[in-house]
Amino acid sequence: MSQTKGQLSIHSENIFPIIKKWLYSDHDIFLRELVSNASDAITKLKKLASMSEITLPDDTAFKVQVILNPEDKTITFIDNGIGMTQEDVEKYINQIAFSGAEDFLNTYKDKTDKDQIIGHFGLGFYSSFMVSDQVEIFTKSYIEDAPAVHWVCDGGTDYSLETIEGEERGTRIVLHLGEEGKSFLDSYTVKHTLEKYCGFMPYPIFFTNTADTPKEGEELKALNETHPLYLSQPSACNDDEYKEFYRKTFSDYKEPLFWIHLNMDYPFNLKGILYFPKLSSEFETSEGSIKLYNNQVFVAENIKEVIPEFLLLLKGVIDCPDLPLNVSRSFLQNDGFVKKISDYISRKVADKLTGLFNTQREAYEGFWGDIHPFIKYGILKDEKFHERVKDAVLYKTTESKFMTLPEYTAAYCPEEEKTVYYTTDLVQQAQYIALIKAHDKAALVLEERIDQPFITHIEAKEEKTHFKRVDTGIADTDTEASGYSEEEVTAATDLFKTALGRETLTLKVEKIKHSDISAMLVLDEEKRRFQEMMKMYSMNQPGMNLGGSDSTLVLNSEHPLIKKLLASDGADVETKALIAHHVYDLAKLSHEPLSADEMLAFTKRTNELLTKLI
Repeated sequence: MSQTKGQLSIHSENIFPIIKKWLYSDHDIFLRELVSNASDAITKLKKLASMSEITLPDDTAFKVQVILNPEDKTITFIDNGIGMTQEDVEKYINQIAFSGAEDFLNTYKDKTDKDQIIGHFGLGFYSSFMVSDQVEIFTKSYIEDAPAVHWVCDGGTDYSLETIEGEERGTRIVLHLGEEGKSFLDSYTVKHTLEKYCGFMPYPIFFTNTADTPKEGEELKALNETHPLYLSQPSACNDDEYKEFYRKTFSDYKEPLFWIHLNMDYPFNLKGILYFPKLSSEFETSEGSIKLYNNQVFVAENIKEVIPEFLLLLKGVIDCPDLPLNVSRSFLQNDGFVKKISDYISRKVADKLTGLFNTQREAYEGFWGDIHPFIKYGILKDEKFHERVKDAVLYKTTESKFMTLPEYTAAYCPEEEKTVYYTTDLVQQAQYIALIKAHDKAALVLEERIDQPFITHIEAKEEKTHFKRVDTGIADTDTEASGYSEEEVTAATDLFKTALGRETLTLKVEKIKHSDISAMLVLDEEKRRFQEMMKMYSMNQPGMNLGGSDSTLVLNSEHPLIKKLLASDGADVETKALIAHHVYDLAKLSHEPLSADEMLAFTKRTNELLTKLI
């Protein structure tokens, strides 16, 4: 038995001088790296067998074992792959950053498929020192005459290497966990991390804890799914399989609305499945989960360089071996290639949506309420996505119908300049919706926060189309001259100014076609949108609301209450002031809730008026 000692050779020209604890941001990554290396070792051996370089028994069962020993404070990784000779250990382990996978590919570049080798950088093994005080390697090469090797290092640059007897083909790595690795002495932590990073790796991964007593007859099950559904051809998958894969992968037992199976081989290799879950009505709080894999190894989640930002609301799995990764496999370079992948994913989603709209419109309308926030968000974020899906954008009307914008304007806007009425609150704006309905029209229901920037975007694209909220625009077409003189209107204005305690007030007396309405508050659409934007960004200032100086109070000259209120005789001045203030508050309630002080005053005033009736 021979033994050598030496110092690790660091290829500083190939890597940043970041070793041990600073190699990766997340310490649990060592589990992914060591299992990935084990998977690579098996893949290399299978490649050699497929090229008749070696002969393997027909019943060879490839696997990766992870064994936790809490008593000894160790985690052991075992594979029955290609193994290493002493020369291999000196070359691939002692020379940090010399990638074994890369060297293997160079040797067999004309005979093998590089996409099936996971490792690219040669640093993964050293992630073990983030959690270990000492690391041991026991390995025996597939080469029959080569002796087994034992390598030991305590995390410094010194190591020992010796030949040993008794090992089987493959590699066994023992981590002696230190203080920073003590959390991995917990079975759940190790198992959960393996499932997170290695859930789709191509060879079975078995986890055992030496502290657990196995039940009699219990068969150990692999933690991973070696052939995940996204690797299958879409034509070979059925709905039940897609739903089951969704449930297992995301622990979500609500069925997804629909899905898109991505399967591309050229000009880059990409496979995956994107699911459309039932989204929250408030798109900002919706949390999706797009898991990114490289050759079935988990890399990261919700990476905006690869996944268009608006699609991060979805759930899915994407596996792209061609993605450029950095040394930790946890950060994707933002380059032109990545942008092409992002564009492809965006295009496939748009194609799916337009296809559903054109061929299954009834079903499409059924889940429009769940998917419209992300579609609108995508339209705002991505010009190309907008162009692809613009004809599949639906709007719900106050008659509970779904229409595209061209369908709506064709039905209700015969004029060249298209005025599209909409409501943001079916209850609060009910009287204005009734006015619209009286004219045999329907308004669009735009209740979500994203709808305001969305319609502004649409107006910029459709120059002759203008959106008006029902409580700001209907007065333009639903009123006629009242017949009241200028002096009578001035007297009415003074009455309301006195009642409201306000020096300025814009008031009109007009004939409103809907006779049930006594008064309306009207605000210019652009000013109202600006005020709401200011409010959204907490920039609202006193007087900047629907009851402010920019609003116009329109009194219905045909309503009995207004006729009596504006009559020169009748009730005393004090009662008229109470009624005037009440009329104003009723008009304001059709726009927005009263403040706490306004509601207290409204209740008190109501009681006073009712008392006068007895």
